[in-house]
Amino acid sequence: MLVLVAPGQGAQSPGFLTPWLDLPGAADRLRAWSEAIDLDLVRFGTQADADEIRDTAVAQPLLVASALLSAEALLGEGFGLPGAARAAEAPGAAGRPGVVAGHSVGELAAAAIAGVLTPEEALRLVRRRGLAMAEAAAVTETGMAAVLGGKDPEGVPAHLERLGLTAANRNGAGQTVAAGTAEQLAALDADPPEGARVRRLQVAGAFHTAHMAPAVAAMETAASALVPADPRVRWVSNADGRVVDEGKEILRRLVAQVAGPVRWDLCMETFLSLGVTAMIEVCPGGTLTGLAKRGMKGVRTLALKTPEHLDAARELLAGYGRDAAAADAGAGGPAGA
Repeated sequence: MLVLVAPGQGAQSPGFLTPWLDLPGAADRLRAWSEAIDLDLVRFGTQADADEIRDTAVAQPLLVASALLSAEALLGEGFGLPGAARAAEAPGAAGRPGVVAGHSVGELAAAAIAGVLTPEEALRLVRRRGLAMAEAAAVTETGMAAVLGGKDPEGVPAHLERLGLTAANRNGAGQTVAAGTAEQLAALDADPPEGARVRRLQVAGAFHTAHMAPAVAAMETAASALVPADPRVRWVSNADGRVVDEGKEILRRLVAQVAGPVRWDLCMETFLSLGVTAMIEVCPGGTLTGLAKRGMKGVRTLALKTPEHLDAARELLAGYGRDAAAADAGAGGPAGA
């Protein structure tokens, strides 16, 4: 079984989309998406500096667009549209992943890859998400910091709670991301968990916490106009690591996830319970494959960073098609972690 995953905010870097625009039709595709959401994805992905693409309202649609562009190059044009969804109706069919998931904003890209939303729907929704979360982040000075390692990684959430912080991302492999006010993060710098390293993240708010509650309301309004399809591939939720097989429930979770913690540790547990032995991370890959190397030992990983990695990704994906289909036949429905 092979899982295809999409990274979250912070994975972007200046100019990371430049080599992808050399692929036939890629620039036109990105321009069309730019027009659909009124954001110049081409410029931000090729010419903007680090500060510009750190802006939440820019970073989130840019990351979803890059994930979809690279997934389309890997899986075939229009993979998220109804016709392509029908072609991928059997999860794990040759040339298709058996499982998909995304970290934080990457969940929207995963929903399009699974056929729940079209790429255009996912991009319009993430555009509203980015704007709403940027607005919510502007109310109070907040941020996030990664807590790495430590003498007792399982005790990190309780330590954060004592400081008034939220364990916003529990990523497994000894990594927890704390979120809260500037004062609370300063307290963490002064009093880290024993043996742990604390590294501030270049994000503009305390995402996946109660600070994002106003953004949930905005997302609910935007999502109310959508009619999601049921996924054609197993889609694993950040909320609890469960496989969700109903489009309406996936959309509900995409909305609630804005203010809820990311449990990537549980997602990785579910991947292993489903029999996943290989992972491809779409552009800009690297973060989730790094976590998998530590938290899913023995699983083959490939980060699809540039088009140069496409041939290796296609070869890896093709080798897992028949095995994934057979595993799906005996899966017996949704799995939890």
